[in-house]
Amino acid sequence: MRKIFIISAILLLAACNSAKKGTSGSTAKYTIENLGKMDAEDLERNYPDANIEEGTDLFEEGTDERPYTILYPGTPDELHITWQDEGRTRIHDLRYAGNGKWKSETGVKIGTTYDELTKLNAKPVSFYGFGWDYSGAVVWNGGKLENSGLRVFLSPQRDHPNKFYGDHLIEATPEEIEALDLQVASIMINYAI
Repeated sequence: MRKIFIISAILLLAACNSAKKGTSGSTAKYTIENLGKMDAEDLERNYPDANIEEGTDLFEEGTDERPYTILYPGTPDELHITWQDEGRTRIHDLRYAGNGKWKSETGVKIGTTYDELTKLNAKPVSFYGFGWDYSGAVVWNGGKLENSGLRVFLSPQRDHPNKFYGDHLIEATPEEIEALDLQVASIMINYAI
């Protein structure tokens, strides 16, 4: 009887541990920083339901041709990966704009407001104008997120004057920034730095 009790206790502990691993693993599975060490085979193994699409295209305003992979195309979980090599063994960068499962361990996510971003950075952020390839790109200004590898792009939720368009750092009053109602629209991590 004692042996049955000990065996039952061991099985119960093992079940609890595997349940804990499953829970933490599922959270970590969609943490974008964890993708940086993966290759194409790892993606297929870890995301078998991702309906993966692959191809080659031009990036960096049409100046750099790279292979790419898209996970979960056409869904809120859509994530774009470009590769440093044809063998798809080293990620160049990844980006996403859907408000799905993907999260950053920094706390930045799609929909994060300008004020929240400033708090997470522990220093005011600057941003570029809208209406071009890097529309709303954030500059961390030496804050806490400076070395995070994140490139974040803001989008105004309200109409804005022409002075907020273009490839230049925006100079705006706090009232103008508040009137824009800025939120994170897309997130990118560059691993090729």
